[in-house]
Amino acid sequence: MPENPGVDLGLYTDSVPDLSFEAALDLAVEAGTPAIEIATGGQSSAPHLRIGELLADADARHRFVRAFADRGLRITALNCSAWPLHPVHGPAHEARIRETFRLAEALEVGTVVSMSGNPGDGPDATTIDWIFYPWPEDAVALRERQWAAGLELWASLALDAAAHGVERIAFELHPLHLVYNVPTLRRLRAAVGPILGANLDPSHLFWQRMDPLAVIRDLGPAIHHVHLKDTAVDDDQVALAGVLDGRPFEDPAARAWRFVTAGRAHDAAWWRSFVDALAMVGFGGALCIEHEDATQAGPDGVREAAAFIRPLLPAGG
Repeated sequence: MPENPGVDLGLYTDSVPDLSFEAALDLAVEAGTPAIEIATGGQSSAPHLRIGELLADADARHRFVRAFADRGLRITALNCSAWPLHPVHGPAHEARIRETFRLAEALEVGTVVSMSGNPGDGPDATTIDWIFYPWPEDAVALRERQWAAGLELWASLALDAAAHGVERIAFELHPLHLVYNVPTLRRLRAAVGPILGANLDPSHLFWQRMDPLAVIRDLGPAIHHVHLKDTAVDDDQVALAGVLDGRPFEDPAARAWRFVTAGRAHDAAWWRSFVDALAMVGFGGALCIEHEDATQAGPDGVREAAAFIRPLLPAGG
């Protein structure tokens, strides 16, 4: 299933985890999102595919691909949103990333979306330890040990990906992981190679007070994939809690920031500038809707986001 080099509107099917595989694809047809990104595991329960069955059974793969083709859809990316360096879950997540490379080869999909991961603070750790502040000295030293582990792992994973015909590994710039902004992505990319790039999700950039348009201009061809998700920032709450607000997502009204459907926080003029900035750096992949708005059902959010974004794409999408 070769990828289309033109820009297309897409759907990350984990936006609607309660829908069946067939219902998720039917929603994509209804919403006009022909490029499909589908989860293979890691943090996701992978509700829309069984990776073991697809790797083992050519007939199952044929039926899987046919479900897309019969609806005029295509697979633009596989998503293994994982913690490959996690002190407990890391080995299983690394194995799933490698399985995802194998499945990408079998399905002729060139892009795998993932996350860089992050280790703990030593061999007895039970969870990650995210060091983002350059002090104290022992924390800085720990961060360098974590980076050494990350560089070694992703050098190996990149070789494995290339061996299976994967052309692009797209990291979401996500706090709690080693790679969460432009400098950290550039550090890993410089060490490992251009197969690594960004899954540009502006929602995580907004709440970090980054400028997605500046990120696009800086990264250019290092942008391998795009998610469409918005973030509403409450300046009054930021004044009191800051952007590192640890209050629960389940009560979005009480937070300094919250994920919302594309277009609910930033208007059409901003999103048009986002699409135009991507065009200026030559991005030719899919823009995949990711729904995480706690105030709205997934299918409704997908329909709303698609209707909002489509007129902003070249030739109206």
